[in-house]
Amino acid sequence: MPKLIAHPLRAGERGALAAALAKAKLPTADIEAPGRLFWRFETTDEVPVGFGGLEVHGDDALLRSLVTLPPVRGRGIGAAMVAALEFEARLHECRSLWLITDTAAEFYERLGYARCERAVVPPAIAATGEFAELCPANADVLMKKLM
Repeated sequence: MPKLIAHPLRAGERGALAAALAKAKLPTADIEAPGRLFWRFETTDEVPVGFGGLEVHGDDALLRSLVTLPPVRGRGIGAAMVAALEFEARLHECRSLWLITDTAAEFYERLGYARCERAVVPPAIAATGEFAELCPANADVLMKKLM
């Protein structure tokens, strides 16, 4: 896996994230809302490669807004970013990581995530903007146990 450096993005520093998400046709409406943790990822030689985020809700977290920049796709960058976000979720003492996608379920399954029904999603995760409003109702829900 490529070695990456994760740079936390503060509120107000998320313009490049919003642009990358919009270009990838991913939701941008709530990225400045409180409680969203986002990172910009770079290679060790300071080349920007993507973004990703978490919303932590007790023992559970929502992995969201993962986007690999087009010039570096297909090189294992996305998997490395997911591993870094899983590490961050563990630092926040999360036991499970959830996500919703309508385009990348197979990618996440290769990383150990399992598809599940919306009915098993914890209420705090189901109430997030990503689940409740921003992603289509027919999107795939996946989960991975972290501990």
